[in-house]
Amino acid sequence: MARHKRVLLIDPVTSSREMLAVRLRTLGYEVATANDGAQGAHDALEQPPNAVIADLAMPSISGAQLCRMLKSESATQRVPVILRGPDGQRNRFWAEQTGASAYVIKGRMGELIRAMQRGFEVAKDTDDGFFVALSSDVSVRDRIAQCLDSALFDSVIAAEVRKLAVCESFATLFDLLAQFVSQVTTYRWLAVLTENPNRGGVHAQPGHMEQAVAEARTVLERSDLVDFLRISDDDPVEDQAGPPPLVRSILFGESRLGGIAVAPRAGSTDEDYELLEIVARELGGPLRMATLVEESRRQATVDALTGLYNRRAFVEHAKREVARSQRHGDALSLLLLDIDHFKTVNDTYGHAAGDRVLVEVGRLLAETNRVSDVSARWGGEEFVALLSSTHFEGAMCVAERTRVAIESLHVDSDGGDRLGITASIGVATLLSSEGVDGLVARADHAMYCAKASGRNKVCAAEDALKADQESL
Repeated sequence: MARHKRVLLIDPVTSSREMLAVRLRTLGYEVATANDGAQGAHDALEQPPNAVIADLAMPSISGAQLCRMLKSESATQRVPVILRGPDGQRNRFWAEQTGASAYVIKGRMGELIRAMQRGFEVAKDTDDGFFVALSSDVSVRDRIAQCLDSALFDSVIAAEVRKLAVCESFATLFDLLAQFVSQVTTYRWLAVLTENPNRGGVHAQPGHMEQAVAEARTVLERSDLVDFLRISDDDPVEDQAGPPPLVRSILFGESRLGGIAVAPRAGSTDEDYELLEIVARELGGPLRMATLVEESRRQATVDALTGLYNRRAFVEHAKREVARSQRHGDALSLLLLDIDHFKTVNDTYGHAAGDRVLVEVGRLLAETNRVSDVSARWGGEEFVALLSSTHFEGAMCVAERTRVAIESLHVDSDGGDRLGITASIGVATLLSSEGVDGLVARADHAMYCAKASGRNKVCAAEDALKADQESL
């Protein structure tokens, strides 16, 4: 088998070059030699060998530069390149990064032969009759310069995409990605879709956004139920027609995170397609980081059982709403409800049944909320709801509807018994000089008055105060 293998040996040291050539010929290889990287590159391109052996460090053109150039040429990209040199982890790492099949310490003949054999098994045999005509106006040095420029461009693009790993949300990441990509190429629209969680973004001209979203849904998998984030500006081109969208998967390791699609304009080049490959390859890390940050924030603000805000997150939101309400003179009301006889449910039917009750009440509050309202699990079996732009009368109506809806909930025990669920609700409307603590305290007092008067009732803070005065 070796006699059909043509090996190009490049070594600037005559004695070691001739000595190794003799050994290889003795083993049955056909050996061509070159004394520097430039001549070796020229010979490899003119008549591609079955394998190239070169020194990592050579005058004129290094083995690393030679390897990168050969891997970028269609005629030699599958030819195994074995680089040689002194021992060292840095040398091995650099050889691997340039695309070499192996790095072998000089003088280790057995290791060199084994490396060549592995390269032959991986690479498809090169046709001995295939020749590449070198253009008279394009030298080997020019080809290497082009290869290095391309590698530098790739590394710069990759580095810019990796910088997006500092983004703490998908919305910020997609916005910055669109700004960057629109600087280095032109497109009709750009779209990114992620899976688990499902979310997406589209960047397009303002007048073409709906068309862009429709086309993105067509080419990106699992996009039917995604509400795309829309970013509109004049960076995308105004062309409404062009080549079919290019779609690539976004991976993080072996896991697929989603996909990226670009609708190119007419006349796009191979460089535009290569750019998409780089972006898709590097975007997985930043997307994963943004997802982890968002998830950690969600866990820090959301009650794990009900999915509502937890107490701490609710208080922070309520502080902002109170400040806004007082600044603009807008009404703000709060409901505080407590599930009646909840301890009895736990003691009689078990904590699993009690958890189901809490989950159903939380779901009810989330479903009945307006977009501007916020509900939270206040603690134990207590819940709160903050109603923006809502006066006292409106808050009382909401509280009564909520009470009736809770009373109508259907929750069964493990044994199939229907659990009777009711709640006592206190209502308070923000006073002009009041803070969050005062608002919650008055609603809490009203809720206890509702319990004291028989439970499954709604009580207003003003009524609770009157009751206290009368009792005094």
